[in-house]
Amino acid sequence: MASASVQIAGSARTGQLLLACVTEHGSAAHSYATSQKLLSGPDASRNLADLIHFLSTLHGLHPGVVDHAAARVVDPDARDWIEDAATAFAAERFYLTRLAVAAGPVPSTPGAADSDNAVRGQAHALEMLAQSERNGCALGAAIAVALDWQYVRSALDAAAIRFGVEVQPYDAAQPERLRRLADSFADSPSTQRALLFGAQQILIQHYGLWDLLEARQQAREG
Repeated sequence: MASASVQIAGSARTGQLLLACVTEHGSAAHSYATSQKLLSGPDASRNLADLIHFLSTLHGLHPGVVDHAAARVVDPDARDWIEDAATAFAAERFYLTRLAVAAGPVPSTPGAADSDNAVRGQAHALEMLAQSERNGCALGAAIAVALDWQYVRSALDAAAIRFGVEVQPYDAAQPERLRRLADSFADSPSTQRALLFGAQQILIQHYGLWDLLEARQQAREG
C-alpha cells in the first residue's frame, strides 16, 4: 500500500497543507480511480460492483468515520461543520446501499479471502483514527474523508448511471470552508501535526483501497 508524508512547513498554513495532501496522496492521485477499465471498459460492471462492495465495508456502516469523530470534536466551528458532514454521510450510506443492491454480488475473484482480510484491516484502521484521543487527529480524519470522497464519488456516480440508480448530490467537500476550519483549529504545532496525521492516514487507506481494487481487476483478467 502507498505511503504519504506531509511536511510541516512553518510558512504553510494547515489548510493549505491538508488540501495539497488530499490532491497529491488520495484518490485523485490514483490512476485506477479514473481508468477506462473501471469506468467504461467491457468489464466495468464487475469492476464497479467490486468498488461499491468494498467501499460499503469501509464506509457503509454506522457509525462511520465522521460519526466517530463528531463524538470527540468540541470546537464550535468544527462542530458546525462535522454535524453537517454527519448528515451528508448518512445520505452517502444510503446511496451506497442502493448501489450495492443494483450492482449485484461481489464478483468472483482469485485471492478473495486475502482481499477481504485486507479491507477489514483498513476498516479497523479508519475506526481507530476516528476515535483517537489525540487532539485534532479525529477531525483531520473526518475532513480527509469528506474531501477525498468527492473523487470517490466520481466513480460511484458512474456506477449509478450504469446500474440505473439516480445520482445524488454531494456537498460535504467544501475546500474553502475546510481550509479555513483547519487553519483556525490548528492553533499549535502539536494540533497541526495531529490534524494532518489523521488526514494523511485516511488518504493512505483510501489509496491502498484503489491498489487493492486494481489488483483484483487484474486477477480477474488473468
